[in-house]
Amino acid sequence: MSATVNALLRADLRDFGGYKSARSEALTGSVWLNANESAWANPGDADGRLRRYPQPQPEALCARLAALYGVAPAQLLVGRGSDEGIDLLVRAFCAPGQGRIVIAPPVFGMYAVCARLHGAGIVEVPLCDGDAGLRADLHAMGDAALENGASLLFLCSPGNPSGEWLPLPGIETLARRLRGRCIVVVDEAYLEYADAPSATTLLADHDNIAVLRTLSKAHALAAARVGCVLAAPELIVALRRCQAPYPVPQPVVDATLAALEPQALSATLARIVQALEWRDRLAEGLCVLPGVRRVYPSAGNFLLVRFDDADVAFSALLSAGVVVRDMRAMPQLGDALRISIGAPEECRRVLAALAVPAMEAAA
Repeated sequence: MSATVNALLRADLRDFGGYKSARSEALTGSVWLNANESAWANPGDADGRLRRYPQPQPEALCARLAALYGVAPAQLLVGRGSDEGIDLLVRAFCAPGQGRIVIAPPVFGMYAVCARLHGAGIVEVPLCDGDAGLRADLHAMGDAALENGASLLFLCSPGNPSGEWLPLPGIETLARRLRGRCIVVVDEAYLEYADAPSATTLLADHDNIAVLRTLSKAHALAAARVGCVLAAPELIVALRRCQAPYPVPQPVVDATLAALEPQALSATLARIVQALEWRDRLAEGLCVLPGVRRVYPSAGNFLLVRFDDADVAFSALLSAGVVVRDMRAMPQLGDALRISIGAPEECRRVLAALAVPAMEAAA
């Protein structure tokens, strides 16, 4: 067991084997009667594949994802989106009523949600809002982790909703400082849009780094709910013991494998390039509109925008049939909206709707 897993895994889970499903063991045979499945296919299941449980960690999909992310299959756990990865990390490394996590709000809400559901404490080190945008203070986050005995520290890179990409040297310094004391979780849900190296390149030297990836964003598979945790093999083994059986349905496995074929990946890359072009165009267009106070730089497929009157802007967009994310309930963002980068015509509709929101509201 790695030093980090040995030090931080919940004591009551160290000898816990987890649930062993009928597909957990490598058995071979031509007549399968070990999982209490129906002997007959459902009439709506044309090829009869749905009557069988899928593999707990589908080998072909894990191999394809490992190749995509540049890790060994033993360093990868696939699950129900990266949300499940967050939940498993909190479940494994935060004892109920005792564990703590560190986050830098405003940030993706699932870190805090999972912590609260598991009775873990939440230590907040707010993002710093300056000329360069909303930025995480990694040194202060490290201080908070050590002072509060936190076992997990969540970084979002690119940040949601900040758009900040965190340079790897800063993450490595933080991980080195927290080795054996805290796991640094780097959520890279939007990394494809940053055109930047992944924190997976740090895994070989740091057993207290875990990376979250998802196919929901750049790969356009949000409804499939496929995500991964990438980490040291010992950490992956610990998470597997905490995971519910059969996390990825077989139809999802089949669709995902098709979506990761070379031709599909090439098309995905082309879409990413287009999204980056329109991210810049939309930012430029927003910056010159009346009522727009600030457009933050972004390494994701979205823009965080402050308005003189966010209520007027939100209403103007809704009136034009455009739905964006209202961020006003989040800390520091009482005047902000988050706008995803849509297709070209959708971006044009955003700009048109916001061109004269104050005049339309007055009328």
